[in-house]
Amino acid sequence: MTYEFLQQYWWFIVSLLGALLVFLLFVQGANSMVYSLGRTEEGQRKVLDSTGRKWEITFTTLVTFGGAFFASFPLFYSTSFGGAYWLWMIILFSFVLQAVSYEFQLKKGNLLGTRTYRWFLILNGIVGPLLLGGAVATFFDGSNFLVEKASLTDVGSPVISRWANASAGLDALLDVWNLVFGLAVMFLARMLGTLYIINNVDDEDIRSRGSVRLIGCTVPFLVLFLAFFVRLLLKDGYAVDAATGVVSLEPMKYLHNYLAMPLLVVLTLAGVALLLYGVVRTIVSKTYIRGIWPAGVGVVLVVLSLLLVAGYADTAYYPSNADLQCSLTIANSCSSEFTLRTMFYVSLLVPFVFAYIAYVWRVMDRK
Repeated sequence: MTYEFLQQYWWFIVSLLGALLVFLLFVQGANSMVYSLGRTEEGQRKVLDSTGRKWEITFTTLVTFGGAFFASFPLFYSTSFGGAYWLWMIILFSFVLQAVSYEFQLKKGNLLGTRTYRWFLILNGIVGPLLLGGAVATFFDGSNFLVEKASLTDVGSPVISRWANASAGLDALLDVWNLVFGLAVMFLARMLGTLYIINNVDDEDIRSRGSVRLIGCTVPFLVLFLAFFVRLLLKDGYAVDAATGVVSLEPMKYLHNYLAMPLLVVLTLAGVALLLYGVVRTIVSKTYIRGIWPAGVGVVLVVLSLLLVAGYADTAYYPSNADLQCSLTIANSCSSEFTLRTMFYVSLLVPFVFAYIAYVWRVMDRK
């Protein structure tokens, strides 16, 4: 195994975890629609009981995604999580609110009341996917940071990277296209959440309301995602000279990446087809309730392809708008060969982790 292979391998693993995280945001999506899916108190409890059996899987995947990024690409972790800390803190705080709400919403004598905790769940269901989508969009639109590796020798301030302004990452929300992608992820989470509830909650009223809500989520998602994706294919991308490491703008770089990796084109088209199949069949058939599975697989395939396009084919996956040469690539931001090699052997246990998640999923559904 060469060092380059290990770098590519770990970018694939991180991208796969990111894709799985987006699928598991169905918990947030369903929670954000608790009052529209559940017309009565009993209906709302059914929705939250269903998502309450899965929220820990989503949270664990989020932590695992961050941990894998830290271990394999520590410079990204220190740059983004350390520099854009307000953006990430808001995301994490919304997930903490979720955990607290599940724990205390139905406890007798809680000071805030059940409805307050449910609104916390709705807040997490909107803010979490929106900001996560906005953060991922910066992989294509760039962020305002500087990397100064020579600073490590500065005893007074050994900080290798810093944000170029005082916004601490909140400036990402000022980019219209980051918001477009964030809103697309939010509506996607609501689509997946609706499909999950239709599959998991045996209630005809909730399922009939879910079919209607599914249309209202799918239309804005398609408009927002297609706008972002078409613009992505046509915009300048951040190309890296493999010999010198110099970063430069290349017209239609991401379109070139797709053309250079036809397998990703196939995965993207297959993913879109599966997503639309799951959604459309659920809408037109009153008896079909398994739409979450083809749609979920489709989402994983599309997001995986999108993240691989962001980092493969000599592309800077985290561009710097402050200084183009500070942009992060797979090669200049990864861990040492020893670390990546050691983690490679550990990663061989990942299939067993997936098997455990599948087992826990089935056990929770039986409760």
